[in-house]
Amino acid sequence: MGQKINPLGFRLGTTQHHHSFWFAQLKNYSVGLQEDEKIRNCIKNYVQKNTRISSGFEGIARIEIKKGIDLIQVIIHIGFPNLLMEGQTRGIEKLQINVQKEFHSVNRRLNITITRVEKPYGQPNILAEYIASQLKNRVSFRKAMKKAIELAEQTDIKGIQVQISGRIDGKEIARVEWIREGRVSLQTIRAKIDYCSYPIQTIYGVLGIKIWIFVDEE
Repeated sequence: MGQKINPLGFRLGTTQHHHSFWFAQLKNYSVGLQEDEKIRNCIKNYVQKNTRISSGFEGIARIEIKKGIDLIQVIIHIGFPNLLMEGQTRGIEKLQINVQKEFHSVNRRLNITITRVEKPYGQPNILAEYIASQLKNRVSFRKAMKKAIELAEQTDIKGIQVQISGRIDGKEIARVEWIREGRVSLQTIRAKIDYCSYPIQTIYGVLGIKIWIFVDEE
């Protein structure tokens, strides 16, 4: 049988790197991991609340966390910087205060910076969000997948595969539907592949969106 492995973890040390940089003793490792999860969830919830009026579209490609002895540095790679409204600096300050409230750390400062992603539709997370927003608006899943592939192809990628699974269109029997354009070499370790798995809550239940993007070969 085919053994499935996460394409990002499979390529660590060659074409991929960690999204969290810190060191902890074995007994404190789980606490550090939960901290990361809290920070990421808090940022996503904040951005979602502040953009619900405009589009309901987060536009976050990834969140990197670097922890030092007295400083936690969070780098948000965002596709559409205007999502943090009220001016860049004021938006970041508000976000920083919000995360600090949730995250009760007395000894460490929190520093949040925002980096703009050049080609937002070349990022699997942003594409998955786009498909999710289309499905919530009752657009046909196949149409949403094809439109997402069209947007991705404008960013000079070598291949893309989009998969949706669950009770698609409210059918009683869950199924898996996928479309692939170009090459997606999952077995080649030197192939730089971006991947994301994104759950979406619909009135029929949870659908899972998976996107593989073949960026380049090293």
